[in-house]
Amino acid sequence: MARTIPIFHPVVALVVFLGLSVMPTRSAPRSALVGSLPGFNGTFPSEHYSGYVTVDEVAGRNLFYYFVVSERKPSKDPVVLWLNGGPGCSSFDGFVYEHGPFNFHKPKKARQLPTLSLNKYSWSKVSSILYLDSPAGVGFSYSKNKSDYTTSDIKTASDTHKFLLNWFKLYPEYLSNPFFIAGESYAGIYVPTLAREVVKGIRKGIKPTLNFKGYLVGNGVTDYKFDGNALVPFAHGMALISDQLFEEVRRECRGVYYWTDNTTESCSTKLVEVDQVLNVLNIYDILEPCYHSPGSSSANSDKNQLPTSFQKLGGNTGRPLSVRKRMFGRAWPLRAQVKPGRVPLWPELSKNGLEVPCFDDEVATVWLNNKNVRRALHVAKESLVGPWELCTGKISYYSDAGSMISIHKNLTIQGYRALIYSGDHDMCVPYTGSQAWTRSLRYKVTDKWRPWASNSQVAGYLQGYDHNLTFLTIKGSGHTVPEYKPRESLDFYSRFLAGTRI
Repeated sequence: MARTIPIFHPVVALVVFLGLSVMPTRSAPRSALVGSLPGFNGTFPSEHYSGYVTVDEVAGRNLFYYFVVSERKPSKDPVVLWLNGGPGCSSFDGFVYEHGPFNFHKPKKARQLPTLSLNKYSWSKVSSILYLDSPAGVGFSYSKNKSDYTTSDIKTASDTHKFLLNWFKLYPEYLSNPFFIAGESYAGIYVPTLAREVVKGIRKGIKPTLNFKGYLVGNGVTDYKFDGNALVPFAHGMALISDQLFEEVRRECRGVYYWTDNTTESCSTKLVEVDQVLNVLNIYDILEPCYHSPGSSSANSDKNQLPTSFQKLGGNTGRPLSVRKRMFGRAWPLRAQVKPGRVPLWPELSKNGLEVPCFDDEVATVWLNNKNVRRALHVAKESLVGPWELCTGKISYYSDAGSMISIHKNLTIQGYRALIYSGDHDMCVPYTGSQAWTRSLRYKVTDKWRPWASNSQVAGYLQGYDHNLTFLTIKGSGHTVPEYKPRESLDFYSRFLAGTRI
C-alpha cells in the first residue's frame, strides 16, 4: 500500500496543494521485501523484492519474480525484465550464474549451501532488473490448474504481458522509468513475442502504459532456417571440421545444413559425419571442457555424482545430434529445429537416452531448495511448486509463433531499439545464424563492422544498422555471455541502455 503523509500542518498542506513533493512515496509491497539471504553476510547494495503476481485468478496461475532495485539511481535508471530460455528454464539461471547481484561460491563439501559475495559486474549497477520464472510450471511459478502446464509461445507472451501490467501496478514508482526486455537462448522467442504484446497494449491504450524503449537478445533462437544453417559454417570457420568435409557437405546438401523432408540420403550421411566430429565438444562453449562429455573421463564416472537434474537424462546413444533435436537445458536445439509443433523437454530426452548437458547446476539447485532460502524468497509451499530445477520437464511446450524475423522488423521500424548479441564460441545457437538474419533485414549499415572495447581491450565486433538495430559479438564467450564475460557484458549492457556508442 502506498505510504502517504497526513496533512495537519498548514505549511505542509500548502506544499501538497502546489503539487510539490515533500518526500518520495513508495508503493512497493513491503511484504515482498527480501531482508536477508542465507549464505550472504552483509548489507544489500539496494533493495530486493520477490514474490508472486497472479495472471489468472480463476485458474490460480501465478508467476514468480525476483526484483533487484538499481544500485545507482532507482528513480531514473531503466527497469529491465530478464528471461532465460529452455523453454522450461528458470531465470534464476541468470540471477545465480550470470549477472545477478551476487557471486555464488561452491562449498568444499557437496550439498552444503554456497556462500555469496557481491558481484561487481552485476547488471543492477546500472539498472533495476526483474527476473521472471516463465511460463507457469517453471522455477517457482505455478498454477493450481495443471492444464496450464501445456503452453506455447503465444500463451507465454500473453501471460508475461499480464504479469508486467499487474507488476507495475504493485510498483508504480517505476512506471515512468525506461523499460527494456532482455533474455537469451530460447528467449530469442520469448523476448520479441512479448515485445510485440507490449507494443500492442500501448497502442490500444491498455493501462498502465509501459515506457517501453527496446530489447536485447543473446544467442537467441530466431528462425529455424537461419539458425539451422548456422552450425556447419561455424564449425568450419572454427577449424572443427576439415575443408574436405565442409566442401562435401556443401556439395551434397546444396547449402541447406539442417534436416528437411527433402534432405537426400547423401546429405544426411554428411550431416551425420559432421555431428560425429562435433559430438565430443561442449556445445555451450567449444573452448571449455564438458562437465559430462562422451569424450571425457567423467562420461564413465558414477552417474550418482551428477547433479540431480542431469541424472534424469541418461547417457549418450551415439545418435547424430541433429536427429535428436536436443534441448540442452538453457536452449534447444543445436540445429534450431524450431518449427511449429511440440518442443521436446528433458524427460522425453531421457527416454531416448540422450547425453547430458555440459554445465553443473548444483550450486543453484542446493541453494534454491533450501527451506530457509525459499522462506526468505517468499516461495509458495512445496506442494504447489515442487522442488526447484534449473530446467523442468513439468511443462508441455508448443512452438506456435514461427519465425521472429518479421517481428524484429516490425518493432525496429517503429523505432524500438534492439541489440542482438552473440558469444562467438557458442555452438548451441551460433553467431553465424544471428549475423545472417540481421543482415537479411536489408537495413542500411550505419556503423560498419568494427571492434568494440572493454577495459581497453578488443571485446568483440559489431555492426550497426538503420532503425536502431545492432548486431554484436563477444570475443571468446560461450552461450550464456555474462557468465563467461561479466565485465564485457556489463559494458555493452550499460552503453546500450544509455544509448551511447558501444
